[in-house]
Amino acid sequence: MTRRSLLRSIGVAGGAGAMFESMRALGLVASPQALAVPDFREPRAGDLAAANRGKTVVILGAGVAGLTAAYELGKAGYRCVVLEAKDRVGGRVWTVRSGTTETDLDGHTQTARFSKEPGSYLNAGAARIPQSHITLDYCRELGVPLEPLLAHNANNLIHGEGSDAQQYRTVKADYQGYVSELLSKAVDQGALDAELTADDKEALLTFLSYYGDIGDKNSGFAYTGSSRRGYEVEPGAADQEGVPLGPPPSLSEVLSSRLGRYLSFESRYTHAMTLLQPVGGMDAITNALHEAAKRTGAEVVTGAPVSEVRNTDAGVDVVYRGPGGKDTRISGDFCVATLPPNVMAKIPTNLDSRVTSALRFPEAFSAGKIGLEYDRRWWELDERIYGGITMTDLDVLNIWYPSHGFHTDRGVVVGYYTEGPYSEAYSRLTPVERERRALAQGAKIHGEKYRQGVQASFSVSWERTPHIEGGWVHWPSRDSGEYDLLNKPAGNVYFAGDWLSHFIAWQAGAIDSARYVVTALHDRVRNS
Repeated sequence: MTRRSLLRSIGVAGGAGAMFESMRALGLVASPQALAVPDFREPRAGDLAAANRGKTVVILGAGVAGLTAAYELGKAGYRCVVLEAKDRVGGRVWTVRSGTTETDLDGHTQTARFSKEPGSYLNAGAARIPQSHITLDYCRELGVPLEPLLAHNANNLIHGEGSDAQQYRTVKADYQGYVSELLSKAVDQGALDAELTADDKEALLTFLSYYGDIGDKNSGFAYTGSSRRGYEVEPGAADQEGVPLGPPPSLSEVLSSRLGRYLSFESRYTHAMTLLQPVGGMDAITNALHEAAKRTGAEVVTGAPVSEVRNTDAGVDVVYRGPGGKDTRISGDFCVATLPPNVMAKIPTNLDSRVTSALRFPEAFSAGKIGLEYDRRWWELDERIYGGITMTDLDVLNIWYPSHGFHTDRGVVVGYYTEGPYSEAYSRLTPVERERRALAQGAKIHGEKYRQGVQASFSVSWERTPHIEGGWVHWPSRDSGEYDLLNKPAGNVYFAGDWLSHFIAWQAGAIDSARYVVTALHDRVRNS
């Protein structure tokens, strides 16, 4: 009996619910349990024997990983001291608002001049949360309100050099239509007879007729376009039936535009709908973690860059620059280092040389953003774009429209979200030059209005940001030993961060890594 016939029989006997659960058991549907982080045991008061209570853990970095570790360890009564080099918590979870000031490694100082309206902000780092990520469980636990992030929008634009910007819906309709036409012809002409049964062919042709909105066999399965491409004149009252766009470009023109490569964006696991964001800015998460950690007794010290880390017979010694620039030494039983590996590698330690070499192995990756605040929401008023991301092969790569504050007076557009060589090119510019270039590039898509009405801008180059020095890291290999080594304690020093997970550049990766370390450290103390 085939799985198909088995499932059909189960469906007849037990209904759709029984069939769905059977599909899940056969591994044909994702199980909710598969989304949980395995082997994490939440530390609790009373876990430890009296002799092991009150251990001190010095945590380096008050980003997502550091704050999560402090919060979870604090639940079991550990004394956590979090040392953060910057004057704020959050790390790469950074929401820029009116008055935010930052000086980069090149000496460029910016102060955000955004309006003081609640919706006028730039999420300079983390900006979206997939619905499958554990980040949402912490938002629920900590009471962080959420709202949708509209990454996918049929009215967004796709732009390539040498071609006019087109709506996402138009590009998608043309590619689906022509691919469906070609595949239908191949099926009908018997090109796939070795792969398909007669029933399969009929089912596939039926699917393609709907998927591509194409004609029937009598028309040669021709794709001629339809209202899926959009309208030149919208349907309206009385005799205004609407005028669809069309006819579509030729197959050759569609393929040569190469715009179809952007359609895969919505299919990525971490970018699929529904994406979410905290109301009022992503730093609501790290602010909530900070407050929760403090409630468990954690001490969070900002403006405290670490200058030395040493394993000792009794635990660890950490030296940091305290108030007035004076070196301060703190001793603890353990250290959890959540700094970026390229930053941690520069700190003097007595760790094994293999560990320090491993910290230098992952490569820092460049990334940057610019926020442009306009005095009118022209993307809504003129182009009826409500949220979403325009994709382009220009050096700005992406233009993000805000998913909040609809119909208010102002709004902050992410004028570029760059990475790799494009980001490196922008990072070499001054903030004024970055704005000028971003506006010139955006005008190629939206026209001259893109340069008009800009009230303020703020740009971030993560590799030029002190104490962070990179957007995220890339592992040349996870199989050469360095990754595994850093996921183990180096004496009394543990490492954590998104870079030690398979969700690099996501808050979920930092949380998962912190929970992994918390479990390992807590089990070590419990069993000592």
